[in-house]
Amino acid sequence: MAVGNNNKLIERWLNERQELILLYVAIDGLRQFTPKGTPIGVKVQAFCQVLMDYVSAGHFEVYDRLISETKGGRAGTDKMLLGFLSGIQRSTDMAITFNEIYDSDQHCDEELMSLPEDLSKLGELLAERFDLEDQLVDSRNMIAGVSEPA
Repeated sequence: MAVGNNNKLIERWLNERQELILLYVAIDGLRQFTPKGTPIGVKVQAFCQVLMDYVSAGHFEVYDRLISETKGGRAGTDKMLLGFLSGIQRSTDMAITFNEIYDSDQHCDEELMSLPEDLSKLGELLAERFDLEDQLVDSRNMIAGVSEPA
């Protein structure tokens, strides 16, 4: 795939990240300002869907393309890339666990009391993931001489 097509893929992926962040904030805000009886399952499930789409796109589309454009760059690049992926895997594991817990109305209702803590833990790992992903994109851009996605 050409570099231009990779840029479009990365741009779509980063837009999906933005949607994920907005849904995360919406869920976190709902938790604080809605009456106890208000169901938040719909937003949590929408968040879970975008979360799984985002995580999957990273692992099955984006990272491979970024790495293929970065390999053979400066000395130590391959080791650095493995470090990024290792750090990202922690948040992937947490995202999968979160999705398994909150993927349906029934699960949301059953686990609602744990949602604030689970959301906080996931948020911390997602922040780390986004930082690592940004470093991966920056490394690819620097090594491959590619401009930032528009």
